[in-house]
Amino acid sequence: MDQLQGLEYCIDSNPSWGESIALGFQHYILALGTAVMIPTFLVPLMGGDHGDKVRVVQTLLFVQGINTLIQTLFGTRLPTVIGGSYAFMVPIMSIIHDPALTRIEDDHLRFLSSMRAVQGALIVSSSIQIILGYSQLWAICSRFFSPLGMVPVISLLGFGLFDRGFPVVGRCVEIGVPMLILFVTFSQYLKNFHFRQLPVLERFALLISVTVIWAYAHLLTASGAYKHRPDLTQGNCRTDRAYLISAAPWIKIPYPLQWGAPTFDAGHCFGMMAAVIVSLIESTGGYKAASRLASATPPPAHVLSRGIGWQGIGILLSGMFGTLSGCTVSAENVGLLGSTRVGSRRVIQIAAGFMIFFSILGKFGALFASIPFPIFAALYCVLFGLVGEWQSFLLLLHFL
Repeated sequence: MDQLQGLEYCIDSNPSWGESIALGFQHYILALGTAVMIPTFLVPLMGGDHGDKVRVVQTLLFVQGINTLIQTLFGTRLPTVIGGSYAFMVPIMSIIHDPALTRIEDDHLRFLSSMRAVQGALIVSSSIQIILGYSQLWAICSRFFSPLGMVPVISLLGFGLFDRGFPVVGRCVEIGVPMLILFVTFSQYLKNFHFRQLPVLERFALLISVTVIWAYAHLLTASGAYKHRPDLTQGNCRTDRAYLISAAPWIKIPYPLQWGAPTFDAGHCFGMMAAVIVSLIESTGGYKAASRLASATPPPAHVLSRGIGWQGIGILLSGMFGTLSGCTVSAENVGLLGSTRVGSRRVIQIAAGFMIFFSILGKFGALFASIPFPIFAALYCVLFGLVGEWQSFLLLLHFL
């Protein structure tokens, strides 16, 4: 009763290679939302230009792909995408507004100095998850997590991110609302439509909806529908205002310490440790949710602790490469497991391959990354709800 009913492919069963690649690309498209939103918000505050933003997006995607592969191969081995975390934005913004950094007049130098300060804080704070994970201390703690206690945590993981959904949809209702309606219609009401015995609309609702609405948004942009609208509306609605494609290099391989040597400050590190603890609790709930939506055995305490240890390594890599974010389990991708009813580990590993591949081929990756934010936000409205709603249902079962 704890598992998602009607699952066609569980964690160890795999669709055909063609279907797996299409599903993996779907997870990659969904992971782009967070990977683009975080740098788009933070890089201008640091004094960076469009070229700096593109490099940070590429780096974040590259490290996301590596961390996802590590987690699915050596960590919990659950079908979870390890992405950027909004929990790290508050301590990172406090670092950006540090008077010692804001006094730097040259914008590019201020960007580099801020990036190095964030890197140092991430490197030091990653030790919390590494120590708790590999010492099995988190395994001891997790033995006291009853199902009844974990359900609210996982529900908050989904419902707590809704501010990334409906408010962002409202920034451009012309494309946000049609995207929401189309995705709900395909994934919930037309999911029994089959083509050659394949539930196409249920399995690929995200890919089809994004393609249709993205083309519609491009049509509105090309026809001049937003020509006399405010700059904020144009930035959210137009498909040519991300400035990613023009600024992206054709080929660029991110590498450690590409922004220079990290700098370390005790105040910055303690602030970042708070975000690491939040990420720890988020990911614990995310792993529990993924195991149920993928019809896997609930992860034992030692496996959960091992996954947290590897996630600490992921935060260390984020600090070494300079991603402007730590890492956590992507709640939206966990929700997509429930929407597609495919919990295959191979699909997530293919998605990780897409992240690494398109982060290196900058122009092609930037093309997909230029999808307007309200399209991603409409998806979040449904997928965050799937994570929270399923756990609320389990809470009712335990009471009964």
